[in-house]
Amino acid sequence: MRWIAIPCLLSALAGGLLAWAFSARGQSRPHAPPIQLAQNQVITGARSQLPGQTFQFSMYSQNNTPSGAATIALEQTASPWERFLPPVGQYSPEELINIGVYERANKGVVNIRTKSIQGSAFFFMDVIAEGEGSGSVIDRQGHILTNYHVVENAQAISVTLFDGMAYDAQLVGADPVSDIAVLKIDAPSDKLFPVVFGDSTDLKVGQRVFAIGNPFGLERTLTTGIISSLNRSLPNPRTKRTLKQMIQIDAAINPGNSGGPLLDSHGLMIGMNTAIASRTGESAGVGFAIPVNTIARVVPQLIRTGRVIRADAGILQVLETERGVLLAVLKPGGAADRAGLQGFRIVKRTRRQGPLVFESTTIDRSTADLVIAIDGKPVKTVDDMLSILDTKRPGETAIFRIIRQGRTLDIPVQLDAEE
Repeated sequence: MRWIAIPCLLSALAGGLLAWAFSARGQSRPHAPPIQLAQNQVITGARSQLPGQTFQFSMYSQNNTPSGAATIALEQTASPWERFLPPVGQYSPEELINIGVYERANKGVVNIRTKSIQGSAFFFMDVIAEGEGSGSVIDRQGHILTNYHVVENAQAISVTLFDGMAYDAQLVGADPVSDIAVLKIDAPSDKLFPVVFGDSTDLKVGQRVFAIGNPFGLERTLTTGIISSLNRSLPNPRTKRTLKQMIQIDAAINPGNSGGPLLDSHGLMIGMNTAIASRTGESAGVGFAIPVNTIARVVPQLIRTGRVIRADAGILQVLETERGVLLAVLKPGGAADRAGLQGFRIVKRTRRQGPLVFESTTIDRSTADLVIAIDGKPVKTVDDMLSILDTKRPGETAIFRIIRQGRTLDIPVQLDAEE
């Protein structure tokens, strides 16, 4: 047993020495830069000094005769993983993208502060409520893009630019359906740096995105993330419609980020940060942005007319069924009524009992048309119908596919302008 134990101990000792040697190689050690020695000279000295310190070397000739001394500053030897880092004072490619996006777009991001009057139940007193959000400069005429919910019911709006100068803003137009609003400020054109619109058509899940805004009032803050999903639908609490085609992101956005731009790696605006999904009211890594193509369609109308004029089919009331949308009430003389679509029919009946005549009114649903598609796109809910009509313009024609008393018909409807 004694002869077996001795080799085992020697093996363990050798393994420990090897491990120590490799560990020492990977560690960062101070070392002296190479120096050129005269012939037949050697240097002696300790290796326990720290990087940045100086070390006194004594030089001897081969016959151990002192031949001088040298003072050398020690340097830091890089660990193996440090070879992949950029030189000190330089940036990695990823950092350069982050810096480039921020430098290109941050001057176009503004801080929006609002004041509104809210009623109080305490002695019927009015209370001034303050709000805060973000926005984007979209031209040198002073137009500012933001969310409608940022400026909703505001009596006073202030916009602060990148240089800290604040300007009173006026509401040019708003569209509660898409949660988009446009403001205007009178600022010098050389102080306005518009963001550049990109394209949200070909976005991909996993694509890198950047959000700039004013979370909790901290101006022009940059956060990064990726697109987590596309074509999300969110309920719009201000209307009966749904916000469609929303971009889901994991970049941190918080209260105050609403209205700020969502950017791609080129610094182009691909969306507007709008909402978060959170149980606490703060970022949970699930944020949503309105795609820029929707913004590009709505903003010109807001600047031109102050509102979005949507196509109107003249349908006032419907019922949702498992098979489609049943038309209930049509606007007299409206687009659907002119095209020959049919809703519920009111039937009046009279009944005579002796000298008395009784009159009753009933609703006949058997004549109502069931809409199952518009322009070839299936319609199962009211939101489906409204979403399809939102893509149309007044004066255009939409093909309604209906079921009328068991027969399937295609009826063209020339759309009016929404009043």
